[in-house]
Amino acid sequence: MNCLIRMKKFRLIFLFVFLSGCVKIPEGITPVDNFDLNKYLGTWYEIARLDHSFERGLVSVSAEYTLRNDGGVSVVNRGYDPLKKQWKKASGRAYFVNSINQGFLKVSFFGPFYGSYIIFDLDTRDYQYALVSGPDKSYLWILARSFQIDESIIKKLVNKAKSKGFQTSDLIFVDHENHHDFKK
Repeated sequence: MNCLIRMKKFRLIFLFVFLSGCVKIPEGITPVDNFDLNKYLGTWYEIARLDHSFERGLVSVSAEYTLRNDGGVSVVNRGYDPLKKQWKKASGRAYFVNSINQGFLKVSFFGPFYGSYIIFDLDTRDYQYALVSGPDKSYLWILARSFQIDESIIKKLVNKAKSKGFQTSDLIFVDHENHHDFKK
């Protein structure tokens, strides 16, 4: 019986460490301050990303952020899979970790499992582009309000990410050609 109790305690401790370990800020990354959620809400288009399994091969990727009744944020990610010739969609929710004025949220697409969503560069005037990290430096996104942004802005964001230790040579620049029907 003692062995069974220890096993259950171990599982609970492991689960707690696992769940809390996914909501963290990578070393050297600082979330933006004076964040205005109302200006951030709406549609963002993925300009570039580091590869990961849940978006692998997708083009025309967008994210829609809307306010939830509980003060959180609804997240709907969409992307087109050209091999399967179909749209993929993932819905989730996000909540501020520290303060509503800081660009540090935890986001979940899978039940109680949350990961970090850290906005560490942002067009603070017009909210037209953002640089976003996950819980570690294997997650990186360049987002914008339109399919294309000025090459000088992309270069600035890539250089900032590189200076923070991201493998920017592995960035995938997202194709938005021929797949502009984001409502599917």
